[in-house]
Amino acid sequence: MQPLVILTGPTAVGKTKLSIDLAKRINGEIISADSMQVYRHMDIGTAKITPEEMDGITHYLVDEFEPDDEFNVVKFKDYAKKAISEIYSKGKLPIIVGGTGFYIQAVLKDIDFTENDADTPYRKELEEFARVEGAIKLHDMLKQCDKKAAEAIHPNNIKRTIRAIEYYKLTGEPISRHNEEQSRNESPYQFAYFVLNNEREILYENINLRVDKMLDDGLVKEVAWLKEQGYDRSLVSMQGLGYKEIYAYLEGECTLEEAIYMLKRDTRHFAKRQLTWFKREQDVIWLSKSDYGSEEDILATMLEVLKEKGIMK
Repeated sequence: MQPLVILTGPTAVGKTKLSIDLAKRINGEIISADSMQVYRHMDIGTAKITPEEMDGITHYLVDEFEPDDEFNVVKFKDYAKKAISEIYSKGKLPIIVGGTGFYIQAVLKDIDFTENDADTPYRKELEEFARVEGAIKLHDMLKQCDKKAAEAIHPNNIKRTIRAIEYYKLTGEPISRHNEEQSRNESPYQFAYFVLNNEREILYENINLRVDKMLDDGLVKEVAWLKEQGYDRSLVSMQGLGYKEIYAYLEGECTLEEAIYMLKRDTRHFAKRQLTWFKREQDVIWLSKSDYGSEEDILATMLEVLKEKGIMK
């Protein structure tokens, strides 16, 4: 089996710097498993890694798509697998880094999404229903046939909601059950799955500081520019944290203070959901920052694990 390293964890835990240090030590290249950093022009609100931070390490799936391009887990898996092949061809190690657990699982367990890939007449019906009745009523339809999927999919994510309803209509099976079965697949990789974590109070403080820094760096200007370019708030990209809250402020729906409050609160909730996801995953290696004196100590532990698993010599 071919080797694969995964480094994940909640937002603002400090994955970026650790991933660069790791890549340098193991001759690796990085594939971003972040559902937002993939978009161009969306730098501040995504806390996108800068060329300086990359420090010469090649990154894949950063700045690959325009904000109005469709990007989803199926596309991520396709692009990530191509990147993995390219990294192997250079004699290097692929490292998947990011906080989108479903994306990581799709590659790690080689989840099959093809059964729901055809463009059906029923999909057109659902798209029209969403246009006329709105996203919430569409999401209510999903609740009726697949409560678990409805809990996992945001009501504003119309495309994913439609796919889930359509899957149930075509197969008679909830897509959540299909995804659960697929997640039990054996991985085709010899892998190490690291989850970096921190004490909740520290993590939440880091989230607040990160949001403050985004605002200092010009988040409002960035969202205003995207709005001026015609990127509508209904786009999946514009539903990302930092974008939907500031967009609401720019539309006069709330004050800037309220938008900032919602952004900090929603980011904390997001971090909590990420941790819940990783706790459900199998074969993960938890790295709690409070257990280590320094980042170098964390790195030493990771290198030891990679040697034990035969991933690096």
